[in-house]
Amino acid sequence: MRVVVTGSNGQLGLEVAERAGGGIGSADVTSTDAMREHITAAAPDVVVHCAAYTDVDGCELDPDRAMHVNADGVRTVVEAADACGAFVVAVSTDYVFDGSKPTPYVESDQTHPLSEYGRSKLAGEQAVDLDRHAVVRTSWVCGRVGRNMVKTILRLMREDVPMRFVDDQRGHPTIAADLAVGLLKIAEGRRAGLWHVTNQGAVSWYEFAREIVKAGGGDPSRVEPITTAELQPPRPAPRPANSVLASERLTPSELLPDFRESLPGLVRALS
Repeated sequence: MRVVVTGSNGQLGLEVAERAGGGIGSADVTSTDAMREHITAAAPDVVVHCAAYTDVDGCELDPDRAMHVNADGVRTVVEAADACGAFVVAVSTDYVFDGSKPTPYVESDQTHPLSEYGRSKLAGEQAVDLDRHAVVRTSWVCGRVGRNMVKTILRLMREDVPMRFVDDQRGHPTIAADLAVGLLKIAEGRRAGLWHVTNQGAVSWYEFAREIVKAGGGDPSRVEPITTAELQPPRPAPRPANSVLASERLTPSELLPDFRESLPGLVRALS
């Protein structure tokens, strides 16, 4: 299977490209000509589209850029892939939901994003023909490169500073290496449609921080819980209180493992 990976210099794209090859790094996904050239030259069977503008607060402050990258970029990739008959797996987010549901969100639930990031990613989803291609929603991704919660916590541990994280937002942390495997399984089977793929283990950011400290050999009691309202300074973009994703399509054997199984390996890689 010949695979092209957009955003192969990012935390998820890197993991996919290392397993499948075919990364095109920081190529401009919003340039139709550039994407068509890259994808046509590679003649892939599959395009795994990981490139995105994922700075949630940055998107809130620059919604035009968010739409350009996260919506127009998906449309460009799909058009280029269609031109050479490639199957697309586009990565989306839990932030397409508003977090008001008391139980985990499944693929058939109604979307209602609260933020510009969520709206731009939903627009990207709508650019994909789900009868022919796949959209995979995931959440709280952490990997070896880029900015993420695991790297932040390990830095704070070294600096010996207070660690305060919100205890009123819940989700599934997802280890990029595990997610890459899940994406490639969907790609290999050309399994069109909408999918929720995350590691298991629903926690708050506060609880996730404690798990990271523990995996790093520190004292989890150093982490203190706060509410979203207590964040200083307040964040520009609203976050869903509940963004736990579940799948009504994956079989139990296809679910990714609990994030606690993979977290120590990521911590070791970053340490």
